[in-house]
Parts: sequence; C-alpha cells; structure tokens
Amino acid sequence: MNERLDELKIDHDRKPEGGRKLLPWIALGLVIVVAAGLFWTLRPDRPVVRTATAEEVQGDGSRAVLNASGYVTARRQATVSSKFTAKITEVLVEEGLEVQEGELLARLDDSIPRAALELARAEARAAGTALQETRARLEEARIDLRRARSLFEAEVDTRARLDRAETAVQALDARLAKQEDRAEAARRQVTLRRRELDDFEIRAPFAGIVVSKDAQPGEMISPVSAGGGFTRTGICTLVDMDSLEIEVDVNEAYIDRVTPGQEVEAVLDAYPDWKIPARVLAIVPAADRQKATVPVRIAFETTDARILPDMGVKVAFIEGENEDDGKGTVLQIPRSALRSRDGRDVVMVVRDGVLERRAIRVGAAEGESVRLLSGLTGGEEVVVEGPGTLEDGDRVEVAE
Repeated sequence: MNERLDELKIDHDRKPEGGRKLLPWIALGLVIVVAAGLFWTLRPDRPVVRTATAEEVQGDGSRAVLNASGYVTARRQATVSSKFTAKITEVLVEEGLEVQEGELLARLDDSIPRAALELARAEARAAGTALQETRARLEEARIDLRRARSLFEAEVDTRARLDRAETAVQALDARLAKQEDRAEAARRQVTLRRRELDDFEIRAPFAGIVVSKDAQPGEMISPVSAGGGFTRTGICTLVDMDSLEIEVDVNEAYIDRVTPGQEVEAVLDAYPDWKIPARVLAIVPAADRQKATVPVRIAFETTDARILPDMGVKVAFIEGENEDDGKGTVLQIPRSALRSRDGRDVVMVVRDGVLERRAIRVGAAEGESVRLLSGLTGGEEVVVEGPGTLEDGDRVEVAE
C-alpha cells in the first residue's frame, strides 16, 4: 500500500525529458538572431553614385579625335635694332604700317661715321697720288738702267754705274709694291666706312607689318641694354604675317592621336563662328615635365587679315570623314564621367547595381560633354559623381 502511495508523489527535483531536447534548438535560434542583428548593424554601406546615360547625338561629318587650345604665333618676328650705340634722329614708321624688305625705318646721328668716311677717302686719294709718283720714278729708273747697260756693253761706262742703276730699279719696285698694298688698304677702309655709314640707316630685314614702335627721335639706341634703362634696344617690332601659325600644348597621354600633316579645324576666340582649315606642321620633339605636355605646331591653310599674333585659338584634330557625310550619330557622355586608369580613359558603367569598368576612346569635346569614338554602344548608365576609389565589380547605390 505504501509503495503505491509513493508512486503518486510529485518529484520536484526531476526535470522533464522533453524540455532537455528543445534547449539546443532554442540556443541556436538565439545565436542566429544575434548574428543577423550584428550583420545588419555592422554591414558596409554601399557607395552612392549618380549616373548619366550615354546618349546618341547627331554627327557633324568629321571625326575630331582631340581638342586643344593655344595661341597664334609668328615664325618670323624681329625687334629691329642697330649695330652701334647712337642717337636716333628720325623714325619713319608707325604701328600697323606695312613695310617691304630693305625699306628705311629710321635714321641715326651719322656725323662721326660720315667724317670718318671723308678721312678714309682723303687717305685713299693720298695713297693713290704717292703710287703714281713711285710709278713715274720707277719708269725713269728703268730708262737709266737701259742706258747704263748700253754704255757698259759699249765699254764706255763702268760696271759700278750699271750696278747702281739696277739697285735703283729694284728699290723702286719694292716701294711700288708697298704703296700698292697701302692704296688697296685705303680703298678697303673707304668701303668699310661707307658700310658703317649705311648701318646708321635702319632698314627692314624682311617684309611685314610693324606691330609696335619702340623708340622716338632724340633717344639713344644700343644693341645691348645700357644707360640705366634710358637707352632703347630696338626701333620697332616687325612681324611677317605670312609666317603666322598656331602653337598648342597637347597632353602627352594623347599625343599619339596627333600626326604630322593631320587635318585640323581652328576657331579663333575672337571669331567663334569662323572655322579655319589648318594642318599639323610638326610635333616638337620635346616634352614639358612640369605640365606633361608636348608642343605642336599647326599651319594655317589660308591667310587672312583678321588673324593676328598672340590671338587665342581652339583647335580640333580631325581623324577623317565619316561615310555617312555627317548624317549619322555619335555617342556623347558628360565630361565628369571620364576617369583615368593606367594612362587610358575609362568610364564606370552601372549594371544591376554592380560597376563595370569600360575602356573608351574619346573624341571631340563640346562644353561639358565629350564624344566617344569607341567603348560604349549607347544607353549605358555611366557614373558621373561618386567616390574616387570605385573599382570594377563594386556594388553601388544609384541616387535618384
């Protein structure tokens, strides 16, 4: 009877077996919930970017592979000066005057060189007179020599008389040669003084236009700077307008798009609606390490009075003509979408929230947009604003 009563008692220290089996599953659930919360709290934020669509625009018939800007320069330009330090007596030019080669530009005070020329002429005349006198005496000595030789052969005169006559002729021959040299030196001195006098007339070294007048009558001029800034070093600046060309600096990363003889379209800043045909004249074989640029010289195909030295100019290097004669379309993207990787132009294309890097070939730029020659097909969304650390394969959030 007691055993049955003991079976009916409740054992408070005994735990049910079913609860012990559920405990691991409850713990695993708690771990998963905590891990998910930590992941959601500590998960990396996706970079937010803004995009633009690569859109098609109407082509203009030419394929501009590169744009650049520079200035109009003159290959023949000179500040005309003098060979001597002298006072200016007359200036015959003004700004804008067209002059021909050899035309008189100015005169200098030539009183001293003119006097030196007159002195050289007088010395030349004296040398000529002395030369004539010596020639006359030599002729007389030769006559005496012939007479002395005849008398000696006839045994009328002595040998000493013949020897003196021969010696006199030889001495006069030497004096004549010496005086001929002096007369030649005197003539050359006259020529030198005359040339020096001619140099006191400043003439144009080539045909061109006077772009600046740098001196006035009464001022001193010198081939070197002197006089504490009161001495002029030039009469005027002369420019050969037929030698005008364009000089631009091209980024060395794009110099491979430029070739000698390549067609170029130039637009002066002063005349934005005037497109001037030009051609690449030469690529200067030197690079500027500070600016990472290479100078390029461009020649105008035509000349015009509106083209002036030091004018600003923009140029487009043309690759060739399109087969559709300007009726086709080209792709255009914002300039801000361009990035550089390993010296090449690239863009970041967003596809399903993932970045894809595309190498592109850039053509002409128009304002804040650039045209593409290759790399995209149209309709792609390219990143125009975002972190600079974006890489291929990154996941991003596209801003509305």
